[in-house]
Amino acid sequence: MAFWSENYTAGDIRDPKRKFRFRVDFQGFGEGNSFLWWAKTAAKPSFQIASTEHKFLNHTFYYPGTVTWQDVAITLVDPGDPDMVASFTAMVEGGGYHPPTNANDLSTMTKSTAASSLGYVTVTQIGANGADLEKWTLWNAFITELKYGDLEYGADDLTEISITLKYDWAKLEVMTGGSVAVGADGEMEGETRFFQ
Repeated sequence: MAFWSENYTAGDIRDPKRKFRFRVDFQGFGEGNSFLWWAKTAAKPSFQIASTEHKFLNHTFYYPGTVTWQDVAITLVDPGDPDMVASFTAMVEGGGYHPPTNANDLSTMTKSTAASSLGYVTVTQIGANGADLEKWTLWNAFITELKYGDLEYGADDLTEISITLKYDWAKLEVMTGGSVAVGADGEMEGETRFFQ
């Protein structure tokens, strides 16, 4: 049996998922402009499950606790047009932040405005033919860190912008024509959704 496929000459060729085949979309950029073709790297969502320890005599038992979703970091190249520094600054301002102009300026950010200015954020892994393989949608995502990049006379690299996003949870959609392993209960066919 071959590693990825039974017989490559029989037309049954299946490739593993590749890191460089992905797409990032920010709904906040507007209709038709949500696809960030200038994205360079994107972390998939991840989570950590806390555990509680219980001791009984000389035994130690562990129980699962709360689930905490970890931040997602995305690195983008600034294409200049559209200008990403201006675009992300506008998103942060749309989220409710702006430098104070006088002592009577009491407005602050809210979760509602911060999340709505960004809109839905999706990280999609795609196949060789461009079809979606898996799609992560970040729920109520907002920007917690924004770095506009460094400048250096001795370098000719492209200018990069780093964004860190916090979110409540992520929805995973897996699109496949084959079987999807779901644990001890067996396999499921077709499209499978987790974390809804």
